[in-house]
Amino acid sequence: MPDETPTLEFDDVSVQFDETTALDHVSFKLYAGETRIVYGVAGSGKTTLLKAALGLVRVDSGRVLVFGEDATRAPETEWFALRARMGILFQEGGLFDSMTVAENVAYPLLNQRVLTHPVNGQVDEKVREALRFVELDQTLDKFPSELSGGMRRRVGIARAVVTAPPLVLYDSPTAGLDPITANTIVNLILKQRDTHDAASIMVTHRFQDGHLMANFRYNPNSGQIEHVAFGGGAPLSTKFFVMNGGRLVFEGTQMELAASQDPYVRKFSR
Repeated sequence: MPDETPTLEFDDVSVQFDETTALDHVSFKLYAGETRIVYGVAGSGKTTLLKAALGLVRVDSGRVLVFGEDATRAPETEWFALRARMGILFQEGGLFDSMTVAENVAYPLLNQRVLTHPVNGQVDEKVREALRFVELDQTLDKFPSELSGGMRRRVGIARAVVTAPPLVLYDSPTAGLDPITANTIVNLILKQRDTHDAASIMVTHRFQDGHLMANFRYNPNSGQIEHVAFGGGAPLSTKFFVMNGGRLVFEGTQMELAASQDPYVRKFSR
């Protein structure tokens, strides 16, 4: 385990909605450069986990530590500062329909109160840089309705990473996309992780998403996504979570996931 402060830590976290347990004594640590792939059926607690990490739902017990700071009972003003250092890709991209692509991507730069605001041309350059990152810098003046589903998802990634956050959360980034477009989205997520050494959590229903995150990396020298042979190159710190009824019923590597004999866990191993 790295001898450093976790980027995100859940310490025995539980969340209750009326009679429903959304998170049930969940504990884990996530460090810079590491990835967690979160599987589970609908209602298993995946999205609630992301919302708790963002401070959008308050936990009933346990602790949430973000960048080493105990934010469990933090007021909303302190969460503003923490969220300014996070990126989030919502389901379906979560873009503002009334804003252009450029305005959508600029939104975190202009509306996070605690960020040091870039001025004038600096905002434009950061927006263009983020859109170049996802290979959509030609779409600045378009509206989301003029883009395909995959392009909207790529703009969502640009908005999530425009502030170069050390923690990025992805909520079903490939849902509803064809396999080729979905792989393109995952490749961009790999690129973000490996370019910025970002800690990442990806909620997904696709086994292929987790497989790519665990077995491929972005090589900045070649600009390509490359397969990492078992035992070769730098180790990739990707672990898999499986959730059921708010509980973390599995945590381990892809090989451990494939070897599990639990009938529920095995649903997500292929």
